[in-house]
Amino acid sequence: MNNFFDIYKNIVGLIIIISIVNINCSFSQQDPQFSQHMYNTQIINPAYAGSRGYFSLDLLSRTQWLNLEGAPRTTSFSIDTPIGEEERMGIGLSLVRDELGPSINNRINLDYSYSINFMFAKLTFGLKAGINQLNIDFSNLNIYDLSDPVSQNDIDDKIKPNFGLGLYFNTEKYYIGISVPNLLETNYFDEINFQNGFSSKISDKIHYYLIGGYVFELGSNLKIKPSTMFKIVDGSPLQWDASLNMLINNYVTLGVSYRLDSALSFLSGFQMSEKLFIGLGYDYSTTIIKDYNDGTYEIIFKIGLFNNKTIITPRFF
Repeated sequence: MNNFFDIYKNIVGLIIIISIVNINCSFSQQDPQFSQHMYNTQIINPAYAGSRGYFSLDLLSRTQWLNLEGAPRTTSFSIDTPIGEEERMGIGLSLVRDELGPSINNRINLDYSYSINFMFAKLTFGLKAGINQLNIDFSNLNIYDLSDPVSQNDIDDKIKPNFGLGLYFNTEKYYIGISVPNLLETNYFDEINFQNGFSSKISDKIHYYLIGGYVFELGSNLKIKPSTMFKIVDGSPLQWDASLNMLINNYVTLGVSYRLDSALSFLSGFQMSEKLFIGLGYDYSTTIIKDYNDGTYEIIFKIGLFNNKTIITPRFF
């Protein structure tokens, strides 16, 4: 029975590899996926930089499909702070490392935002600029036929520029954001061999994001925040995430979310101090792949340096 199970795990692993490189067709590289995306919003929307009003550091590490060989592993780190006397501008730095099978994609970006203040709201424009680095080493795979043209086309430290835009509108109660974190549809690799009929293309596709949420205060010790995210990529199904988080006594955060036709997620988090939040997320797959892995985990660390400001209640978005 164990051997039978191992065979099926290998088959699923093969499906992941095929999703990286295909013969006689194109491969469009996807942006990294996070279930608790509301805890690293700056990664997808540069207009979020500086919006919280203090210097902050965010770390989110995701291990997808635990114990499935070649499954995605992603880590994001971002820092941001408001600048200027009126704090209308914000700057930030974001780093992402995304591993999938034999591929490693590293991204580093600078983020800049500028806000226009209204009576009870703020509209922020954001710019993102940086570089993407891609490596694919097929020697990390168990290749049956070494003459296969796929195995002879490694990608070594391919670096391409990145440029993105974002809008972020918020009040004390709700927010909505629209962003395109990478406007450049970049080709990392493009080869056609007419003799053997082999073709291969690896490129980035443009991703469009729409996020929104509202905070309901139910008494002095309970806040509930429904939120959503839509991700649109040409040639891929619409991704829709809907979540419901609650903050209890400004200390404990509990949440549940659903990704359409993909996963059900759960979150628990703790405001350890005025400056430190720690959270743990778990995804339960709703597709057949749930039979071949031990779930998906996300670990969240948020550190805020408040510049001597007194924070009565922590930010809930």
